[in-house]
Amino acid sequence: MFGLGPFEMVVIGVIAVLLFGSNLPEVARKFGGSYREFRRGLNDVQQQFKTAEREAKNTFIGDDSVTSGLDSEVEDEPSAPAAPKFKPPA
Repeated sequence: MFGLGPFEMVVIGVIAVLLFGSNLPEVARKFGGSYREFRRGLNDVQQQFKTAEREAKNTFIGDDSVTSGLDSEVEDEPSAPAAPKFKPPA
């Protein structure tokens, strides 16, 4: 967990007990609640970005079908790289 070995985890545990003592369960509960709220907020933001991306794609696809006549002038990317044609000097 976080690249910590067993000795480091024990040291952190002892320091936590010394600092918080009998309030340690309450502190851990508050920390867990804060972490849970943070994850919910992060998931909400990710969901909003995904929704916005989906809407942008749908809008782009919708606009692309309307302007399909203009796209005929622009060639698609070639499937294989093309070399310039050699013309011998006259």
